[in-house]
Amino acid sequence: MPYLEESYDVVVVGAGHAGCEAALACARLGLETILFTVSIDSIALMPCNPNIGGSSKGHLVRELDALGGEMGKNIDKTFIQSKMLNQSKGPAVHSLRAQADKQEYSRQMRRTLENADHLTIRQGEVSEILVEEGRIQGVKTYSGALYRAKAVILCTGTYLRARCIYGDVSNYTGPNGLQAANHLTDSLKANGIEMFRFKTGTPARVDKRSIDFTKMEEQRGDARVVPFSFSTDPESVQKEQVSCWLTYTNEETHAIIRKNLDRSPLFSGVIEGTGPRYCPSIEDKVVKFPDKERHQIFVEPEGLYTNEMYLAGMSSSLPEDVQYAMYRTVPGLENVKIVRNAYAIEYDCINSLQLKATLEFKKIKGLFSGGQFNGSSGYEEAAVQGFMAGVNAAMEILGRDPVVLDRSQAYIGVLIDDLVTKENHEPYRMMTSRAEYRLLLRQDNADLRLRKIGHAIGLVSDAEYEALLKKEQAIKDEIHRLENTNVGAGEQVQMFLEKFGSTALKSGTTLAELIKRPELDYEKLAPLDTARLDLPDDVREQVNFEIKYEGYIRRQMQQVVQFKKTEGKHLPENFDYAQVKSLRREAMQKLNKIQPATIGQASRISGVSPADISVLLVYFSRERQERREEQ
Repeated sequence: MPYLEESYDVVVVGAGHAGCEAALACARLGLETILFTVSIDSIALMPCNPNIGGSSKGHLVRELDALGGEMGKNIDKTFIQSKMLNQSKGPAVHSLRAQADKQEYSRQMRRTLENADHLTIRQGEVSEILVEEGRIQGVKTYSGALYRAKAVILCTGTYLRARCIYGDVSNYTGPNGLQAANHLTDSLKANGIEMFRFKTGTPARVDKRSIDFTKMEEQRGDARVVPFSFSTDPESVQKEQVSCWLTYTNEETHAIIRKNLDRSPLFSGVIEGTGPRYCPSIEDKVVKFPDKERHQIFVEPEGLYTNEMYLAGMSSSLPEDVQYAMYRTVPGLENVKIVRNAYAIEYDCINSLQLKATLEFKKIKGLFSGGQFNGSSGYEEAAVQGFMAGVNAAMEILGRDPVVLDRSQAYIGVLIDDLVTKENHEPYRMMTSRAEYRLLLRQDNADLRLRKIGHAIGLVSDAEYEALLKKEQAIKDEIHRLENTNVGAGEQVQMFLEKFGSTALKSGTTLAELIKRPELDYEKLAPLDTARLDLPDDVREQVNFEIKYEGYIRRQMQQVVQFKKTEGKHLPENFDYAQVKSLRREAMQKLNKIQPATIGQASRISGVSPADISVLLVYFSRERQERREEQ
C-alpha cells in the first residue's frame, strides 16, 4: 500500500516555544522546513503560567531577541502587564517579566509562522525517526507518511507519553487535555537514546467573578514599560495595563494539605517522574518548609477576554475536593469557583548528556533537540534551546561553522553548557546564580553582546545591525564626554551633593567620577550637566551602568580571559580516556560518557577533579609535543 512521501531540508517535531523558534530560524535562513504539531491550535501554547520572562528568564528572552528570535517581539505585541523585577538590587539581576494574553500570544505566533516563507505547518503525530548508519534520514508519522530531511529537530515538550494526574484521576493526555504523543519514545529508545521520566505541574484556573480582590494586595505594572525586543519602538508599548493580585496561604490551608497527603499522588507513589526543585507544588512546600507560616499566591489574569485567573504559587496534584477546600482558606478565595483543576503532568524526555554543545545528538548525525524534551523547564529555556538547535541544524546543512555560545557570552551559553555537561536528574531551571559572569551578562546589554552574532548568522537585519552600531557609538561618545566634563567645588555643587547625602568636594572632579558614587547616578546628576545630550533611554542606562560598575566589570573581564584559556584548549572527539593512565576511575568514566569538547567543559563535569584536569593537561601537552617531534 503506497504512503505519502515528501522531502524537506528540516523537520521540526513539536510547535511549542522551542519548535516555533527552531522552525522560524531554519525557514528564515532559506531552508525548506516542515513543522509538526499534534494540534494546530496548540502552537505556542502557554499551558502553565501566563507570563514570559522573570528572574533570569527575562535575560534569556532578551538574548534570544538579540540573536534574531521571535519570543520577545511576540510578547511585546500581546502583553497585558509588564514589570522590571529586582529593581532595588544591582543591574545584574534586573529581569523583565510580562503577563501575556495567553490566547493572543498563541494566535500572534501562529500568524507569524503561517506567513513565514519556506515554512510548512502540518498537523500530525511523528511516530518514528529514520536513521541509517548513524545519520538521520527523516521521520515517519503515525499515518505512515514519510518525510525525508537533512536534519530533524525534536521539540516535543511535555507531550511524549504524557499523563495528567490529580488525586485518583489519571488521564493519558498532554497539557490542557490535548492529545499526547505516545509512539515516538519507542523509536528513540530503539535508536539508543536514553530517556528520563520528568514531572511538572500547574495550579487551578479560577473564575474571576468568584474572587474578593479587596482582601488582596494589588500588583500594578511599571509606569514606564521597557519592551522585550530591541526592535520594538518603546513608545508603542506604553499602554493601559491590567493588575495582578497578591494573597497568602495560612495555617488552615497547610493543615488541610497535611491531612490529605496520603491522597496526593506526589506522596503516594502514583507519580513516577521527578519534579522541578525550584518550582514545587504547594504540598511540596508545606512538607519541606514546615515552619513557614504562609506562602505567597499571585492571582494573575490569563487574558483580556476571559475571566480565568491563574493562582501562581499553588500548583498541586491533590484531589478535586481537597483543591476546593484548600483554595477556599486563602483570603479573597473563600467563595472561589474552579474553572480548571490543578494537575501534575508526567512526560518522557532525554538525558541531555547525549547532546553536543550544538544540541545535536552525539550518536546520530543531523538529529537535534531543544526545549523541555532536553530535561529543562520553562517557556524561555525552551525557546532559546529551540532557536540554537534550529540555527545549528541550518549551519550544518549550509556547510557553515556551528554557533556555540560560551558561559562568558550569554545565559544561553550557561544553560546549554549545564545541560550537556552536568547530570540533571530533575527539570533544569535557569537562575541568575548559575551565571559566573552575571554582571557582564545583564539583560540590558544583550544586544551589545549578541546582536553582531545574530547578524553574522543571518537572522538580524542590516537595519537592526546599523541601529546597534549607532547605539554603541552613542554610548562610547557619551562616556568619553562625561569622563572629560569637569565639575568645580563651588557652593552650588556642594549644596547639590548635600541634598543626596554625598560627600562634599575638596577640589574639582568629573561627572564620570560622581556617577560612581553609590548615592548618585547619571539621571540624578542632570542639573549639574549643562551640556547634557538628549539620548534614548537605553543609551543613558548603558552609560550609567558602564561608568558606575567600571571596576567590577573590569575584574570580571579579567576572569573571562582566564576562562577563555581553558575553553580554547580543545579535546579530541570520541577519545578513549582509559588511555590516560593517571586519571581516577570515576573521572575516566564521566569523561568517556560526556566526551567534553574542551578542557574548560571537562572541568565542569561532576566527578572530574582539579587533579584530573592537571593530568589531562599534562597528557595532551606531551602528546602534542610528540606529534611535533615526529613531524
